[in-house]
Amino acid sequence: MAHVGLTVERLTRAGAELADEIGFDQVTVSAVARRFGVKVPSLYSHLKNSQDLRTRIALYALEELADRAAEALAGRSGKDALTAFADVYRDYAGEHPGRYAAARLRLDPETAAGSAGVRHARMTRAILRGYDLTEPDQTHAVRMLGSVFHGYVSLELSGGFSHSAPDSQESWSRILDALDALLRNWPAR
Repeated sequence: MAHVGLTVERLTRAGAELADEIGFDQVTVSAVARRFGVKVPSLYSHLKNSQDLRTRIALYALEELADRAAEALAGRSGKDALTAFADVYRDYAGEHPGRYAAARLRLDPETAAGSAGVRHARMTRAILRGYDLTEPDQTHAVRMLGSVFHGYVSLELSGGFSHSAPDSQESWSRILDALDALLRNWPAR
């Protein structure tokens, strides 16, 4: 018998909260069952397995992140849009490290095509249109921005910048200045 009030949405949100508390890699159906004080089998009417749960958390995180990015980008262009977009990723990772890790989960092509990841790609390309980049340079720039944002956030989350000067916010601002300059002066082939 399914526990009253348990839904896929509630289980996914609980999994996302757990990911932030204990790490995305540690989230399992068993951990979510413990959170609700129920036996694991009662969750299998809602979830197939831990991979299904992890995929749902990833989709949830991508949606949250896309909503934040869309709100931050409204009415902005150029460097303001680039900075707002980058700050959304960095802030989200700091507030929700487990969910941020979930958003990095590799999804199968069919699931990815229906996810908010498509919105992220469109927003990134919209920012780049403000820099007059065309293909294939836009794709190169999307990859560069993703690499820089994710790399910086990952190093920062692991404590990589906590014991050195200047502080990480100053470095982040300088990196965004440099990215803006690079995008405005993209090298010709």
